[in-house]
Amino acid sequence: MSDQFEDHLRSLHIFSVVSETAIEIGSPTYVVGGYVRDLILKRPSKDIDFVCVGSGINLASSVAKKLGDKAKLSVFKNFGTAAIHYQGFEYEFVGARKESYRKDSRNPIVEDGTLEDDQNRRDFTVNAMAISLNKHDFGVLIDPFNGVEDLRNMIMRTPLEPGITFSDDPLRMLRAIRFATQLHFDIEPDTFQGIVDHVDRISIISQERITYELNKIIMTDKPSYGFQLLFHCGLLKLIFPEMTDLQGVEKINGKGHKDNFYHTLQVLDNICEMTDDIWLRWAAILHDIAKPATQRFNEKVGWTFHGHEDLGAKWVPKIFKRMKLPLDDRMKYVQKLVRLHLRPIALVNDRVTDSAIRRMVFEAGNDVSDLMTLCKADVTSKNPERVKKYRANFKKVEHKIKEVEERDHVMNFHPPVSGEQIIEVFDIKPSKVVGDLKLEIKEAILDGKIKNNEEEAFRLMLELGKRHGLKPIDKYISTSKDK
Repeated sequence: MSDQFEDHLRSLHIFSVVSETAIEIGSPTYVVGGYVRDLILKRPSKDIDFVCVGSGINLASSVAKKLGDKAKLSVFKNFGTAAIHYQGFEYEFVGARKESYRKDSRNPIVEDGTLEDDQNRRDFTVNAMAISLNKHDFGVLIDPFNGVEDLRNMIMRTPLEPGITFSDDPLRMLRAIRFATQLHFDIEPDTFQGIVDHVDRISIISQERITYELNKIIMTDKPSYGFQLLFHCGLLKLIFPEMTDLQGVEKINGKGHKDNFYHTLQVLDNICEMTDDIWLRWAAILHDIAKPATQRFNEKVGWTFHGHEDLGAKWVPKIFKRMKLPLDDRMKYVQKLVRLHLRPIALVNDRVTDSAIRRMVFEAGNDVSDLMTLCKADVTSKNPERVKKYRANFKKVEHKIKEVEERDHVMNFHPPVSGEQIIEVFDIKPSKVVGDLKLEIKEAILDGKIKNNEEEAFRLMLELGKRHGLKPIDKYISTSKDK
């Protein structure tokens, strides 16, 4: 295997430069961590970490000089690290170190150390491997915790006793689940028990770091696996209680409802097959989030969740705020999709009116296609015929949307008559009646009573103005007859 690594390392210019530089300054240096893991797994990676016995900043500075002007060096003196951005790659340099932790913080007390010390402090065996860049053993794999074997067996395991690893740095609990989800690995039983035993330690981790790892899980190809691990170890209840509340089925008089937690996970997996847009994936996670709060039992119809879409939309801002997710248009986008996610399902029969289509398109705007994607993902029946029927119905709705939009142009609705025009035509001051007229014109367009053009809207404005007791100024009386 060392021959294989040596051939690979010699094929890339950066390893030759780092090796030569390390030898010149007398700092034994190694490639470590995720790059080594991904090299063995044959996964692409553009982030490369180097550990040297000595100063990582000095090594990085010398390497940057050799790479030339295109190398962008960043130095982080407080952390004793440096990074080089070069030709689309990110290279990080750090001196080998050993760490000790206080119980109330995940920030370690750091001291200079050996390669062995550095490997001991790594989070998982598969991330604790190193490949030498030194002259006497260039390309040799140093694997003290049998990381290669764990890769072969598809296992996440801590290099030290799990309780020490997770108590020292509780973020590693989330990282274990994130890596297991990304790599499709199992978590070794003692390691998973270590997470279970230390879930309360997550309280010392900042929300930003928690959300970063959660988003990494959400962006995998099958995030349901990660969420199930989070649920079963007890972390999900602490970091995302609203989602945990979805779990469970209640029965009354033999009537039950589907488990909304596992339904949500299926919707999330479904949508991940259709898009890698993280905000659309968040919409899938939150689309039924308010079902527990709206759950009611009715003897005639069984279980209902009336209004869960509106309540869920109201919850989106507070969830985003707590999770330290962006409170800008991305949040509003998720909120809109949660609020509208039932709308297309109501439009699947042949008797649906153009007015209903226009209203949905008007409310969804440019996001109508994403709304339809969410609705398709929301079909989780185990009956393939039912799924096939729903998908066919959604195709009909999409056809109707295209048809209505081409004719009526309501997706990016701009009032064909502005408030300024109304004020000018009737010579009135800005007032409630101006807004009322604009609203009535918009409603008439959405109902199909008039077409979405200035001529018909102007004519209706004059008619509505008359009903409100308004009279157009002289110059518009004659033009209104022409119109």
